[in-house]
Amino acid sequence: MFQTTPPTQTPQAPQDFFAAFAPLRVRAAYPERLAPGSEGEVLSFLSERPAHAVNLISLVRDNGLESPHNRGAFYGCRDEAGRLEGVALVGHATLFEARTPRALHAFARAAQKSSGLHMVLGESEPVEEFWRRYRAGEHQPMRLACRELMFEFGRAAAAAAGAGPAPASVPRRATPEDLPLVMPVQARMVEDESGVNPLASDPEGFRRRCERRAGLGRTWVVTRGGRLVFKAEVIAETETVVYLEGIYVAPGERGRGEGLRCLSWLAGEILRRSDSVCVLVNEQNAAAQGLYRKAGFRFVCNYDTIFLRRG
Repeated sequence: MFQTTPPTQTPQAPQDFFAAFAPLRVRAAYPERLAPGSEGEVLSFLSERPAHAVNLISLVRDNGLESPHNRGAFYGCRDEAGRLEGVALVGHATLFEARTPRALHAFARAAQKSSGLHMVLGESEPVEEFWRRYRAGEHQPMRLACRELMFEFGRAAAAAAGAGPAPASVPRRATPEDLPLVMPVQARMVEDESGVNPLASDPEGFRRRCERRAGLGRTWVVTRGGRLVFKAEVIAETETVVYLEGIYVAPGERGRGEGLRCLSWLAGEILRRSDSVCVLVNEQNAAAQGLYRKAGFRFVCNYDTIFLRRG
């Protein structure tokens, strides 16, 4: 689907990805809305692959299966014995964890009946299969697509790297007073990736989401002289994995090692309570890839993001 190639390994074909899971007998599968009360079953299923399902796990733990904070609806797909073979959030951000092609097809049908989709994100092979089924009709067309690389940093890598030099200013959790510095930077980063500036398209919603993340202690910053020097957002967290996004180093600080020291310090702090830290970085962003590799992150696999055209 995308004319891109990974830097260090050849992507698996879709059939290879699904061959890792036991085949099931039924051929057809249908999506069902997941109702409150089934969170335990859903989390058990998702926790089988925690690094890849961290966003879904964190949303369920933070908000439950039904909440406006999810910005969409949770669906499940089951085999004839009632066992989950897939879980998806269909909405503004469409995410899924599927064990079989038919589960992906079921989620594509659910997405076809939904409106207001903004993006589809997942591992490259399942996203390609999902999109092939989704676009088989008059639905929201693709506006933009990009390949992203997943990097992960675990406790073993941290132990091998050892303690590096401390940053000049240690990152701290953001306060409400930091949001006037954080929000414009975060909005520019979103626009650079998606082509849409949330401060223009949804200013109130964007502000509330930034305030909520900071209120949960998930926005980390370094400020100096009234300006933002470093920023990182904990988008999702579990006991096993923490997913970081929106990592920013002020232009005047780049190339001096301060961004690396801040990132390494924050990763070490996260590993006190979780087993690993993961990030996604656009394959065109060589500078960010170099930063993560210097910090000890290793490449795991390819992800694809599809942004859809509204209206």
